[in-house]
Amino acid sequence: MRNVSSIKSAKNRDKNCIVVRRSGRLYVINKKNPKFKARQK
Repeated sequence: MRNVSSIKSAKNRDKNCIVVRRSGRLYVINKKNPKFKARQK
């Protein structure tokens, strides 16, 4: 999982990425390709 300052750039890396908010943090998750996971600082 990578830490990013901009969630938008992480979301645009793959078309299967979706943005979710969990416990106040923004995450990018990707079920088909988990290497694209990211979390906003």
